[in-house]
Amino acid sequence: MRTPTAFPTGRTLISVAAVSAALLATVATSAAVAQEPPTQVSAPALSGQTEAAPGALAERLIVGYKSGAAEASSNRAAEADATAKGKETGADVDFQRRLGTGAALVGLGDARSTTEVADVIAEFKADPQVSYVVPDRLNTPQADPNDTEYAKQWDLFESTAGMNVPAAWPTSTGSGVTVAVIDTGYVTHSDLAANIVAGYDFITDTAVSVDGDGRDSNPADPGDYYAANECGTGIGASNSSWHGTHVAGTIAAATNNGKGIAGIAYGAKISPLRVLGKCGGYDSDIIDAITWASGGTVSGVPANGNIAKVINMSLGGDGACTSATQSAITAAVNRGTTVVVAAGNDNDNVANHSPGNCNNVISVAATNRAGAKASYSNYGSLVDISAPGGQTSTGTANGIYSTLNSGTKTPSTESYAYYQGTSMATPHIAGLVALMKSANSSLTPAQIESAIKTNARALPGSCSGGCGAGLADAAKTVQAVSGSGGTTTGATFSSTAAVSVPDAGAAVESSIAVNGRSGNAPSALQVGVDITHTFRGDLVLDLVAPDGSTYRLKSASTSDSADDVKATYTVDASSETANGTWKLRVQDTAAQDTGTLNSWKLTF
Repeated sequence: MRTPTAFPTGRTLISVAAVSAALLATVATSAAVAQEPPTQVSAPALSGQTEAAPGALAERLIVGYKSGAAEASSNRAAEADATAKGKETGADVDFQRRLGTGAALVGLGDARSTTEVADVIAEFKADPQVSYVVPDRLNTPQADPNDTEYAKQWDLFESTAGMNVPAAWPTSTGSGVTVAVIDTGYVTHSDLAANIVAGYDFITDTAVSVDGDGRDSNPADPGDYYAANECGTGIGASNSSWHGTHVAGTIAAATNNGKGIAGIAYGAKISPLRVLGKCGGYDSDIIDAITWASGGTVSGVPANGNIAKVINMSLGGDGACTSATQSAITAAVNRGTTVVVAAGNDNDNVANHSPGNCNNVISVAATNRAGAKASYSNYGSLVDISAPGGQTSTGTANGIYSTLNSGTKTPSTESYAYYQGTSMATPHIAGLVALMKSANSSLTPAQIESAIKTNARALPGSCSGGCGAGLADAAKTVQAVSGSGGTTTGATFSSTAAVSVPDAGAAVESSIAVNGRSGNAPSALQVGVDITHTFRGDLVLDLVAPDGSTYRLKSASTSDSADDVKATYTVDASSETANGTWKLRVQDTAAQDTGTLNSWKLTF
């Protein structure tokens, strides 16, 4: 196994676009798998599958074997298979290690072209014993750091767009819950130290780890700064972000200690798991961190003595959620761990960004101080909930203030600073999950997600494209799961009668009769929609109240080229009488694509 001490000549880990995305949230913050120009590859469909980051070839593949295959359990068999695949393609392919999910990490040796990597991938895909093969992609922090002064934590308590956290503290402070922060590690800070428990450094490549070694039990953040062109030609220099420490402070900074800031779940503990270093971090390390954090076994890593019931991943990359990553997430959730992830900072549909588009996660969008979608935040039907992420373009104090370090390269004195990003929104929800789990330890990840959505309030500001169930309300949610108020599950009325949606035709409607309710509908009425369609950008969706008032759920968009609409929309219907006949109106506004309204529901 090659363990580089510097980035290989001619092989960068991340492109100019990727690093710009990582560090400028107002533009984008995701490094990842994008399409290369068609001239570089004979099979364009494979181009994105050969990259670790845009323009950078994958150096490793993650191979999942089918249950029952010898390679699924035997390292010797996996090594023999990798060698055989290499001989077939003329590449130097070698088995490197077993991931916590059971998948094999396979090195690509000296493969130097998209075609060579694509040939190896094709060879694995042709093997009937292989379930999936994906590149070991590079992920980056989802935040935009800024140096600034002290200020109030509006995100916790302001009535307009705060998350109503202080009112939750009489019920729960997160005591007894460990939150795994899968990020850049932890730099010592006296406002966090009391709540830090043992974690792990999962970074294997020394070029990424910059701490002089591979995996070990020390998750200390040595800094992730880089010089100009070190992460790709044309990429300028960047100071260290101390990103994981900022995230951890939002979740569990010490409170009532006469200094610094208040953590949302200040009674909880933080287990820092280091997966991001210089220029980002790889899927393979993140997968093992997810597995270990939730109590799974990772070869060569001691058993976890601080199993987390909440995982925070304020990181991401472009492209679909790979089978390799999904497998780790699903296993973690099955062990009872809730996985909270950043939707991403590309002002794009989250469907295009991982892990925000994975199943079994709580995908978090970011709002600004006015309660509208932050300009950089991703959106879409796969977003589950919104939380404060800040918007420093409207004033530094409108960012999210948390623990940091003053060192520009290596650690120096502890400090505080404003950052913005879905990275900052995500720990708000991870902190809320810790409060919930502490208040009611029997809650499952599905119950936690449902309660957060059900007890959210309508966004005070606008959101185009879908921001989940609304703005999370900590007090209402915690009260609900602890039995002291709120709503754990709302009354649901549904229609399962399929209705064809004519191509470029007149609007169609489906009705639901609501009865047995009293007074008006809620300010966060949940409208669940299931539509099969071959180009959902053609569709316009409106909710029609019993008095004929309409509420736009979705507008047509030529840039929304994905299939189907499977989403839950939040409507402020507090001015409408609850009882009566509600309708969902659907219209296909353009030609060539067809669809069916399969079902829809209202949850009060």
